[in-house]
Amino acid sequence: MKHRLFRGGVHPEGGKELTKDKPIVPLDPGGTLVFPLSQHIGAPCLPLVEKGQEILRGQLIASPPEGRLGVAIHSSVSGKVKSIEMRPVVGGRGVSVVVENDGLAREVSFEERPRWRELSRESILSIISESGIVGLGGACFPTSVKLNPPPDSPIDTVILNGAECEPYLTCDDRIMQEHADDVACGTELLRRIFPDARIVVGLEENKPEAIEALSGAFAAIGADVEVRALPVMYPQGSEKQLIFAVTGRSVPSGKLPCAVGCLVQNVATVRNMYLAVAQGRPLMDRVITVTGEGIAEPGNFLVPLGTLVSRLIEVAGGFKGDPGKVIAGGPMMGFALTRLDVPVVKGTSGILVQPRSMTLVEPERDCIRCGRCIEVCPMGLEPYRLNRLALLEDYDAFVDEGGMDCIECGSCSYTCPSMRYLVQSLREAKRTAAARRRK
Repeated sequence: MKHRLFRGGVHPEGGKELTKDKPIVPLDPGGTLVFPLSQHIGAPCLPLVEKGQEILRGQLIASPPEGRLGVAIHSSVSGKVKSIEMRPVVGGRGVSVVVENDGLAREVSFEERPRWRELSRESILSIISESGIVGLGGACFPTSVKLNPPPDSPIDTVILNGAECEPYLTCDDRIMQEHADDVACGTELLRRIFPDARIVVGLEENKPEAIEALSGAFAAIGADVEVRALPVMYPQGSEKQLIFAVTGRSVPSGKLPCAVGCLVQNVATVRNMYLAVAQGRPLMDRVITVTGEGIAEPGNFLVPLGTLVSRLIEVAGGFKGDPGKVIAGGPMMGFALTRLDVPVVKGTSGILVQPRSMTLVEPERDCIRCGRCIEVCPMGLEPYRLNRLALLEDYDAFVDEGGMDCIECGSCSYTCPSMRYLVQSLREAKRTAAARRRK
């Protein structure tokens, strides 16, 4: 089927050549691990352990308050709880469970389910919920909730998101190449949940090895899944843009994909659904790309959740030259870190280190009304105008002008010749407007 190209978008430098051929390597997490109680969209979890308690890998250590949106948190190592305290996390500070790793990897007894293909829809959703799985593409929305849309929004198309359009990151690409069988089995679970839906994998055409691996894996199990190669364009992997590229449908402002009969799941999420349901293994690790011109040995690593960023940098050979910026995520949508003793969480897809020569920040200049930000905005917004409203703190007008539809992809800032901090101001305005609305 012919693909469609969403409006706007940019072609940032790739950087994927640094790690695209680097196989996934298990990472030793080191001695101290930190598990923030808020690693998902929803209410922070409540700790189920106490200081001095011995715990096992895979043990439930925190769960969301009853009746509130959230997912469980499991320990990725065995050892002893050192404390439950405020610790630095990406974007600020948060209450966390601090665990001293004993290095023995003693595990709980995982319940394998050889007949997992026969489980009911309700059982599958319950296992996914108890396993602490969230969207691993970055949104961190509880997967079991996403897989249970309202009855008045039937799903006819399920899309597996393997686009991975963010520059430098290759963790999803490696998962599709090395664990295509797991992803294929995960689609069988999606078929159990949505028996009447068609399933399509959308990924950019610069991943031929992944396309071949997935096509072979689906054929081996006789799965009726289409693997769709899409043009290389950022932000191809954004949910609404991917839906349009695959189906031609546009998600209305303020609505979820289920409003147009679609559901999108990241390929890493789908793989972990299979591991949870078939092997009884909760979400304890994730694949992370550690990369950039400022890191000595870039690579893809299977990282236990709670591992400190400083440990990832150490395992990847340390800094190369004078580091200018360390980013959690990719260069377009990631967050610059002010310290390295923050932990890897469920939404961490990469650690990018850029040398100082690549991170020289020029001062903002006056907007010249060139319109480039409008041309590249995939949501059809006017970023220069929203930026002005944000700076004026006119949040009512910001919302009226569609500011809440901004997906914070960074295309506007990337293309702005005046070096305006467009996406940063829009992000802060969205947060403030949302807080005002809740109040």
